[in-house]
Amino acid sequence: MENARDAEQIQIYTAYKPLLFALAYRMLGSVMDAEDVVQETFLYFNEKNPQGIQNPKAYLCKMVTNRCIDKLRSASKKREVYVGPWLPEPLVAVENQGDMPELFYTQKESLSTAYLFLLQQLSWVERAVFVLREVLQYDYEEIAEIVDKSSVNCRQIFRRAKSSISTFASQDAEDVVQPKQPVEDQANAIVEQFVQALASGNMAQLLSIVKTEAVLYSDGGGKVRAAIRPIEGAERIAMFLFGVLSKVPSGFSFQMATVNGQLGVVSYQDRQPNNVMTFHVEDGQVAAVYLVANPDKLRHVAEMSV
Repeated sequence: MENARDAEQIQIYTAYKPLLFALAYRMLGSVMDAEDVVQETFLYFNEKNPQGIQNPKAYLCKMVTNRCIDKLRSASKKREVYVGPWLPEPLVAVENQGDMPELFYTQKESLSTAYLFLLQQLSWVERAVFVLREVLQYDYEEIAEIVDKSSVNCRQIFRRAKSSISTFASQDAEDVVQPKQPVEDQANAIVEQFVQALASGNMAQLLSIVKTEAVLYSDGGGKVRAAIRPIEGAERIAMFLFGVLSKVPSGFSFQMATVNGQLGVVSYQDRQPNNVMTFHVEDGQVAAVYLVANPDKLRHVAEMSV
């Protein structure tokens, strides 16, 4: 009997862990916190009798959502005094994509730094409803059960949330749609051109592929030097990045990587992760650059292979 229960718990864990991580990471923007929430949820769940729970998926999603909201509440004061822009912790894929199924559980666009950054504009409940509906494609009755609100209220919350982050949202707030993104190959080519221009010191090339009104967000968290305010304008962004590169010591290197489902750059100092750069591409140009240098947010970035 015990073996049968263990087998059922393993089956449930295997089936729902990617889903729960996808939900928790988008809610929290932190790999470590998302992993903790998922593990805590399963530990609590396994203490109960899974056979007595009619809908394990909904039950687990509700637990994860509530734990995420609790974490966001407890972290709200820290976020208020956070030094400089707050960016989500980068999720860097390993070469074997099978090692990170949660990265591809849903559309990759909803994992992008730009998308997660916009989610931070929403209240905790709005974020939960929006992620469950837009990203995980739950119906309103299921969402209502998870967040303890009526389906009508959830529909209204979703409309409001979608309006708030309309950069990625469809004008039709009733439909679950894929976020608007450029063709992946085109976006990758633009990112590669950006990195090539930066590495070669080609200012003219860099400016040609960065929108005039582009913005760079730099997250050092007060732990390392970083711009404490967003840097606006293509020329200022170029000058900032070239200035940073001119001061890197020996032992600095970088490599292209899949970051949050899109092409990004991981920089290393003596083979230790130094920063992660991701991009938002619009109309064939870089519209935003996201630079995460806070060492606390780089713990899950694998060391560069020797």
